[in-house]
This record gives sequence, structure tokens and C-alpha cells, in this order.
Amino acid sequence: MADTTIPRGKDGQTPALPNRVFITGANGFIGRKLYERYQGLGCEVRGMDLRADKSRCVVAGDLTKPEEWKDHAVGCDLFINTAALVSLAGEWEDYIAVSLGGVRNALDAAIAGGAKRFVHYSSIASMGWNYETGADERAPVVIGEDYRYGVAKGASEHTVLAAHAAGEIDCTIIRPGDVYGPGSRPWLLEPLKLARSGKLILPNQGKGIFTPVYIDDLVNGTVLAAGLVNGIGRIFILWGNEEITCREFFSNHWRWAGNKGRPPSMPLAAALKLTRGIWWVNRLLKRHDETTPDIMLMFSRKGGYSIENARKHLGWEPQIKLSEGINRSEEWLREVGELK
Repeated sequence: MADTTIPRGKDGQTPALPNRVFITGANGFIGRKLYERYQGLGCEVRGMDLRADKSRCVVAGDLTKPEEWKDHAVGCDLFINTAALVSLAGEWEDYIAVSLGGVRNALDAAIAGGAKRFVHYSSIASMGWNYETGADERAPVVIGEDYRYGVAKGASEHTVLAAHAAGEIDCTIIRPGDVYGPGSRPWLLEPLKLARSGKLILPNQGKGIFTPVYIDDLVNGTVLAAGLVNGIGRIFILWGNEEITCREFFSNHWRWAGNKGRPPSMPLAAALKLTRGIWWVNRLLKRHDETTPDIMLMFSRKGGYSIENARKHLGWEPQIKLSEGINRSEEWLREVGELK
């Protein structure tokens, strides 16, 4: 059942609601939840994804081919871009096509369609893996050959901020933490699959920090950021503000898979060497697999982030404690038949 409650900030901040919303990646985990929320709030919602869903007014298309879907966005006053190359194993040319050219295409479609606000989903990965604990939106974005997904996300932010600075359209950027909850493929279904096969391996005894945000909290923060004047021209880190080690977080999946103890581990240097070899072989065989050095680096982060920017300008505060979010996630896994 769709949530019909308008989120409010801690100081009573109430976002303005759009008449019509357009969402790229509308069939994805985050896109679908945003779609349901805005629809529940009485907005007309349209979208685009790789596969059409006529029942939800979602047309087929991708960011690199705007001619297939841009007319569908005409008349939408809020444009939310969640579509992305969500992979730690992509090639540079693919990231460039989607995260740079594709995001520019989305901006152009939003502007041509008459949108007043463009909300872009980036990622905390844009800050890399070796940031200072408590880093905020002023911290450097990652550059270099490693951590390609994060480098691409940081570059996509530049594309959006350049459009905002040029006065083309009012823009807002969301940097979500590790988004989990019912429906999550990357942080529920895929780790569970790996745990069942015994392939869930963590670096450095799993001491790296995982930074989860429950999907409902992320959606609330997005509605606030998209509907408040204070959201214009800003980047917002949204995560649950509860640090947990990777060992602790993924022990849930290990247990759900029927295993005893905790997920196995190896030193980071060994994990990087192993995953580089696997990645090289997979590329040679043109076989897609997310076993990459970058995932080992992601699982080696040293701390959480600051949410003071979202608190100050949006009045946003995460509401779902991690323990509750894990319980809800487990219940969903049972409902869909993943657990007995």
C-alpha cells in the first residue's frame, strides 16, 4: 500500500509537491519506490526503464537513446534521474556513455519537457573508499583508474552542477548510502546468493564499514530535497547514520543461507590480487561478474559520513533503525520465498 504521508523536516519543513513526475529507471529498486511514493501523494507519475510497463505509464528506453522516451517527459515539472550503469565491473566507455552522455541527455529532456527541477541520483561511491571518517559533501570526489563506478558518479555530478550553474535548470543531487530494504537486489538478494554458494568473502576480517540507509528513509529525503527551496543547487548525503562492520551486516545473509559462524575473510592485499585475476578472466571471456577489486575496496571503508547538510537544509533525519530495517528485510525475503 502506497504511503500517502507527506514527509516533513524536524523543524516543520514541508515540501511542495509536483503535479507530474518523470522518473528514469522507474522499474528499479529506488525508482519503483519513488514512483509509488509520489503516486501515493496524488502526483501523476510517468517513467522510463529498459522494459516498458504500460500499467504504470513506463516506456522502454535508456539514457543513451533519448529519442525513444524524451517526449514522454513533456509536461512533467519534476524530473528524477535514477537510471545508471550500476556496476563495479563496467568498462570506461560504458560509464562515459551513460554517466556523462546519458545524464546530459536526461538534463536536455527535462529542460525541453518543461521541468522546473532536476534531481540526480549519484552515490557515496563518488567519494571513493579511502575518505576521512565523517566526510561531508565538501570532501573530494575520487579520481583515478580504480573505483570506476565512483569516478563515473563523481563525473556525473559535474555534468549536473554545470547545468545548474549555467542557469539551465534548478538541480539537486542525492548521494545515497548503501540502500537496502524489501526489494533490494545488491544488498539483499545478491549477497544471499553468494552466501548460499559460499562465495561471500570479505577483506580484512570484515572490519570495513558498511553504510546502510533504509529505502523509506531515502525516499523521504528525496521528496524533501526535491520539494524544498533549500534543496536547490545542493548535494545531499543520505544514509542511516548507523555504522556497522561488513562482517556484522553480511552475517545476516550468512545466517539466512543456513551457514554457521561468520562469512570467511582474507587480507585485503590477497583479496585484491584474487579479484583482479577473476576480473581479468571474466573480461577475456566476456562474462559479466561483479567480483572485482573495487568491491573489495568498497568493503574496506573506514567510517561513515556526515548528514549535517541534510539535517540543516531539509530537516531530514533517518527514522528506521538498522535493527528494524533488517527485520523488515528478513520478513520480505520470507514473503517472496527466498527464505523458509
